[in-house]
Amino acid sequence: MPLLTQVPEDRALSPVTGWTRAHWLAAADDLLLAVRPWATPGFGRLDLPGEPARAGWVCDGLEGFARTFLTAALRVAGTGGQDPHGHLDHYRRGLLAGTRTPGADDAESWPPVRSARDGGQPMVESASIALALDLTREWLWDGLSGAEQDRVEDWLRGSLRHEPAPNNWYLFPLAVASFLTGAGRGDAETERAVDRGLELLEGWYRGQGWYSDGDGRVFDHYVGWALHLYPVLHAHLRADTDLAQRVGGRLREFLEVFARTFDANGAPLHQGRSLTYRFAAAGSVAAGALTGATPWSPGVSRSLLSGAVRHFLDRGARREGLFVRGWYGPHAATVQDYSGPGSPYWLSKAFVALLAPADHPLWTAVEEPVPAAGPARTTPVAPAGWLVQNTPDGLVRVHNHGSDHSRPGQPTGADPLYARLAYSTRTGPTSAANVADNTVVVHREDGSGGPRDGVRAGFDPVGTGAGWAASRHRPLFPGGHLPQARVLSVLVARGAWEVRVFAWEAVPAGTAVSATGWALAAARPEDLVADVGARTVQVAGAGLRSVFTAVAGFDVADVVRAPAGTAFGAWALVPRLRGAAGGSPAVVSAALSAQDPGPAPDVVVTGREVSAAFADGARCRITLASAAGDDPVVEW
Repeated sequence: MPLLTQVPEDRALSPVTGWTRAHWLAAADDLLLAVRPWATPGFGRLDLPGEPARAGWVCDGLEGFARTFLTAALRVAGTGGQDPHGHLDHYRRGLLAGTRTPGADDAESWPPVRSARDGGQPMVESASIALALDLTREWLWDGLSGAEQDRVEDWLRGSLRHEPAPNNWYLFPLAVASFLTGAGRGDAETERAVDRGLELLEGWYRGQGWYSDGDGRVFDHYVGWALHLYPVLHAHLRADTDLAQRVGGRLREFLEVFARTFDANGAPLHQGRSLTYRFAAAGSVAAGALTGATPWSPGVSRSLLSGAVRHFLDRGARREGLFVRGWYGPHAATVQDYSGPGSPYWLSKAFVALLAPADHPLWTAVEEPVPAAGPARTTPVAPAGWLVQNTPDGLVRVHNHGSDHSRPGQPTGADPLYARLAYSTRTGPTSAANVADNTVVVHREDGSGGPRDGVRAGFDPVGTGAGWAASRHRPLFPGGHLPQARVLSVLVARGAWEVRVFAWEAVPAGTAVSATGWALAAARPEDLVADVGARTVQVAGAGLRSVFTAVAGFDVADVVRAPAGTAFGAWALVPRLRGAAGGSPAVVSAALSAQDPGPAPDVVVTGREVSAAFADGARCRITLASAAGDDPVVEW
């Protein structure tokens, strides 16, 4: 019987989730006991079942070891060395087995650490191993012989001597160097790795607590579970007060907004890559609570943390005790090819919460409602080009006019996890093989009468502000662009409603265009109901309602099937509006809601001006510039 099922809820201390620190310890133990049978005889690798990632099954086995070792370390360190299930004994054996003959063709040996371009996955795992050793130094590392320590150090130093990928990977050598320094094995090489990682981090800082994951505008959960987590823990473990003040201040500012992206039901935002790490998204919340670098009370922080972990444990993220690649269950269409059977176990980062001892306010304070459980509000995130939209039903939507996975000036296609106009905590983007949800498309003929779709990729942020966000993109067609063509997208939001405005800049008049709204997914087609009118579409199912209505510029409404579904269901429906480009803007109203969204806004288009009157009396005016390329003006 799972240990977690034996821990009773405490609704007095934890009225939001029912969870206490005992639930966290039991969840960690269940996780570690479930993977144990899949270990090699020497415990050097965990060969979990499933198709291998692109790095191959040997790297997958190392990944399984490293990421669960981090869970074990956080669990044991969090109880001052108490280890009733003997987790560290197994990982001690595996550490020695894996580093005995790196690169050997046997059942235990780890691959050596190489550069990112030469199969660098072991570099990623070196950070988890180093951090785990750092946390358990007195119970594991200090008990190794000098020769054994030398052997482990030699493998870890491969991370310092090879080139990472140009993003958060530079923090993996930093974690390795931090551990070696703390273990009394620091030198000029470790110092360079730390200095280099922190210097690059400064270059990726975009303000208001937000980093980009490398050059460009890559904003997703990596901001929290990597770009904040590693520097904050490094400063904490090395007692570097100056660094802690700088990176801790940024984490505090980041969490002010980031905490608002967790649903009242505990779900993180479904946007960005590596979502199979699931509640690792709460790792930055844990680091903030541990170090005091958070604007939220301990009761709010614990509600966010326990809510995120419980959300997935209650919704089938495991099969026979093992976490599978996907979201609630397997969903191959939204899993990257670098994710192997051990990849989901980076969710271990949420267990940073256990580093707060039992008498810490994080565990003794009474839980409080999470920010998303509050009244309706919108929060602009200027560095990321986001507008966060919260409503009393607890659902969170993020309108994306800044986060783009393309390299600067080099759009590579519409990545479903970045290129959409909006994401939420209860819907997922459709597969790249199906019609795209939440987007705008310019359609052309390919010369032989066939269609060519110009997708939204490589877009540029125009701005964000109170209740609005905007961006501009060049429609990307197979083989190139439509010369000079641009699409300006402006979003205003109030309550559960949105008004989306599209202006066609140098798009030939009469060109076919379309826009899509929020896709809903379910296990079976009969679980979704679509109501299609002349200029409006409503889709209902799974406790949600998606509304998409043409105001101007679109004259045909329909609903499109997405047979690959989303991470929230095996089969999806996408509302769509179609029309033709002209001199006036195209305008739609949209809503995604778990409750009655209320009356739609009254929207009027007059030339280049769009006015919207919302049911609560708020009014907004969007004035589009007469010259293509000039920015709009949004006034409330």
